[in-house]
Amino acid sequence: MLPINEIFETIQGEACKAGTPSVFVRLQACPVRCPWCDTKHTWFVDSERRVSIADMMIKTEDTNTWAMMSPEDVLLAVQAFSARHVVITGGEPALYDLRPLTTLLIGSGFSVQLETSGTQAIQAHPYTWVTVSPKVGMPGRRSVLGEALLRANEIKHPVGKPADIQNLLSLPIEHALEPVIWLQPLSQSRKATELCIREATVRNWRVSIQMQKYIGVR
Repeated sequence: MLPINEIFETIQGEACKAGTPSVFVRLQACPVRCPWCDTKHTWFVDSERRVSIADMMIKTEDTNTWAMMSPEDVLLAVQAFSARHVVITGGEPALYDLRPLTTLLIGSGFSVQLETSGTQAIQAHPYTWVTVSPKVGMPGRRSVLGEALLRANEIKHPVGKPADIQNLLSLPIEHALEPVIWLQPLSQSRKATELCIREATVRNWRVSIQMQKYIGVR
């Protein structure tokens, strides 16, 4: 059973899967505590905020309400949408054993992507596309795990200032198999975007611009 904050259909706007129609499955709980996080309502699992699956599915605004769902419940919810790509996000979804859910979704014909901070061991079906967005020096004091970087298909690093580039370089990314490295400007900042372009050009990395914010979808 998994605490689910919301399930909705949209367009994936970031990194390698940008432009892909997707169903987002957002899990509740995150101990990383990024100061600039735009989903702070997912940080805590408050038992008093638990709602029914039906009520969770129809909510129209960001709230800290959540529903407990089995993998079979999630599959049924996902099958109600048209998109065939599922993004498991949070919160921090890697807090949970996602092998039953990812195995069920992939066995049912969906492609599956996991978005994680890299601070937890990744428990998911081997065919899961893993996006590690490493969070270094956050208030939650969680370290980025080398094993998570090794599992990554892509590394998507949030960048607001030059120190963020140094934080990425401090990680053992050279030992990862062959992940694509993306730099993603925070808050669509012009300075951050220029920094990302400059560093990506020098290092043969890529720039992720959060396309969903430009086309006006969630």
